[in-house]
Amino acid sequence: MKKTVEEHAERFSEKAAAYDDSKSDEYHACASLVIDHAAPESDDVVLDLGAGTGAIALAVAADAERVLARDISEGMMEEGRRKAADRGLDNVEFAYGEFRDPDLDPDQRVDVVTSNFALHHLADDEKREAIRVMSETGARRIALGDVAFFEGPDPDAPFYSPEVDDPATVGTLVEAFTEEGFAVTAVERVHDQVAVIVAERLRELPA
Repeated sequence: MKKTVEEHAERFSEKAAAYDDSKSDEYHACASLVIDHAAPESDDVVLDLGAGTGAIALAVAADAERVLARDISEGMMEEGRRKAADRGLDNVEFAYGEFRDPDLDPDQRVDVVTSNFALHHLADDEKREAIRVMSETGARRIALGDVAFFEGPDPDAPFYSPEVDDPATVGTLVEAFTEEGFAVTAVERVHDQVAVIVAERLRELPA
């Protein structure tokens, strides 16, 4: 990680009010695909990591039993809470949580994990650890949208900010999911540097 968790939290809190209006077409296309692939059932609990202002969490809430939205930025979460209240959604919980420690109750059931445009802040070994944590929730499906390379990044026009972001290759992410017992059932190419990856659990967690 090129910045500390605290530095990232402060940076995103500062831009929270304008965050939704600042995002690219690729971000919104990615979010739409994550929502479509998440496809929660009415009794599912969804864990949304790096939830930000709730682009994914609020969209899937109508179809899920409960959504656990986790982020490190209090400013972003406040925006998400405001939007949830405006929409009359009472089944979305915004609370502090990191990719490698989402701060869930030990007996908390999770059926689907989602994340959009957040994992790329971690280094590759930290991403693998985060995907391991996602797996350990017991979720049957993970839908991840993120900055990720299909080929190499264009150094003259990177889609990300090299000083704060550390995207992986799509292959690295796919490998991390398969190592945790998931089958990657979809890889959507939104941009040469933006992907949506969907993983379905193949094997049960050990008792």
